[in-house]
Amino acid sequence: MTNSTEAQKPQNTKKNKKKGATLDTFYGAKIQNTEQIEEDIQENSPKSSKGNRNSPQTYEEFESERTKKMEALWEEKWEMMQKKFTHLQNQFDQTVKENQALKQELIKQSQNTKKLEENIKYLTDKVIDLENRGRRENLRIIGLPEKPEINTKLDMVIQDIIKENCPEILEQGGNTSTDRAHRTPSTLNPQKTTPRNVIAKFQSYQTKEKILQEARKRQFRYKGMPIRVTQDLASSTLNDRKAWNMIFRKARELGLQPRISYPAKLTIYFQGKVWAFNKIEDFQ
Repeated sequence: MTNSTEAQKPQNTKKNKKKGATLDTFYGAKIQNTEQIEEDIQENSPKSSKGNRNSPQTYEEFESERTKKMEALWEEKWEMMQKKFTHLQNQFDQTVKENQALKQELIKQSQNTKKLEENIKYLTDKVIDLENRGRRENLRIIGLPEKPEINTKLDMVIQDIIKENCPEILEQGGNTSTDRAHRTPSTLNPQKTTPRNVIAKFQSYQTKEKILQEARKRQFRYKGMPIRVTQDLASSTLNDRKAWNMIFRKARELGLQPRISYPAKLTIYFQGKVWAFNKIEDFQ
């Protein structure tokens, strides 16, 4: 009884071995364990031609056929890889071309933008110059008291200023008449303590220039109160001139005879020569 049981053990072992654990591949398919696969290969593979001449397929033929199949498989895979590489290379070349086209377009747009900026600056300067030329007969009076009796008769007040500060213009028979005179801005800001400026447009450009020259030589007054008389210019030009104020005062302290010429150019006399500066950066 014991011997019979022991004789049957190898068969059970082989049966259990055949039912052995399975392996899951990455694709979810199940295959037998490696030991069973090796046994199947040995059973199905042809034997060597030396021991079996009547075999329908010799071992060498089997190996040759398997090698050819493997070569064909790898050639197919290689061709697929080459096609994929060629496709990727074409995509890369197309991307490079598109990037180059975009780069050229960007350069072109940058050049166009630069030209537009130059044109805008040119046109802006032109407009400012035209505005300044439209004000060439104007004078700006600063510091004239803000009183109703003055504001209602500005034309007469301007004539009084001319009589008080440069009567020789009247003696020479100059035309001191004005087309109009007004405060600027037009509305009074009650929070400001300084009086608004007065803009006077003269009928004669020559008379206006004579008054301006006299105002540069000495302090003008109205009934004993100090006032300033300057050229009336566009607001942007006035701001450019104001930027020179600190340098202008310092140059005057150093005796460099500074002057602001049209539109906003600083000139000084230094080391026997006249120096002109259009921008503060040039001066610095």
